[in-house]
Amino acid sequence: MKVVITGGGGFIGRQLAKRILARGELAGPSGGREAVTELVLFDAVAPPEGEFDDDRVTVVTGDITNGELVASVIDGDTNSIFHLAAVVSAGAEADFDLGYRVNLDGTRNVLEAARAAIGTPRLVFASSLAAYGGDVPETVLDGTPITPETSYGAQKVIGEYLITDYSRKGFLDGRAMRLPTIVVRPGEPNKAASGFASGIIREPLNGVDMACPVTPESRMAIMSPRTVVQCFVHMHELDADRLGASRALLLSGFSVAMGAAAKAVREVQTNRAKGEITFDIDPATQAIVDAWPKTTQSDKAAALGFPADSNIDDVIAAYIEDELD
Repeated sequence: MKVVITGGGGFIGRQLAKRILARGELAGPSGGREAVTELVLFDAVAPPEGEFDDDRVTVVTGDITNGELVASVIDGDTNSIFHLAAVVSAGAEADFDLGYRVNLDGTRNVLEAARAAIGTPRLVFASSLAAYGGDVPETVLDGTPITPETSYGAQKVIGEYLITDYSRKGFLDGRAMRLPTIVVRPGEPNKAASGFASGIIREPLNGVDMACPVTPESRMAIMSPRTVVQCFVHMHELDADRLGASRALLLSGFSVAMGAAAKAVREVQTNRAKGEITFDIDPATQAIVDAWPKTTQSDKAAALGFPADSNIDDVIAAYIEDELD
């Protein structure tokens, strides 16, 4: 079977690809497990050279707003798609037109290509907690109303509705997951407003000083890369009938204060010199974070068997093991 990951050059896309390759099989069109014979990583930027030494992997670089290119990547033989490609939150808010071209028009290109494929391909879409905004409760639950107050959030919610409608029409078998903030992302900081949540762990453990732009009391819902990759695979394998009328699902993220994260980093035993953590409040970033839910709890995701993280110490230990050791 052929699998396509849009955003396959990014960190989560590459981790997902490695998981699929190691697994070797996914649920196919019949519902039974089939061997993954081709895995296409499609992104504006290619993965680091030499990272994938596997004959099953094809790398395609290009623009997801190019409908003809997307249709050539997600062709008639494509069985499964993981749609991760997006302009992140702060980038979509700063450039209105770019955000809608990539996050809406690009998603339409993916859905139309899947619609034209032979059979009914499965599609898993990375949505976001940006679907919630305004006067949200501290803990977002399955029944919390969707009230996006950013362009990025609106684009993600539109994507969810499109996936539910395309699935209702039988064009594809789509599913969407509202992801908490993923921590820790390695490498250089991206333009996401939540990027500091990874930076407060990543930078000090790499010997770099970190100035956190929000108060130590600021809390947010997070999930580790290990767990979110497991969630993507689990969502793909799930019988769609168990999702109900809406194909969108909230994932559970645990709550952590930035002061607690800093304390956990300072207490980690390591043979590396650590960078210093300070708090230098940026009012604009603080206002964004204050409007976010502090944690998420999905009884539906738990009942469907989705994994969840429980504490910051385990997240830090996983980052050290996976990226530093």
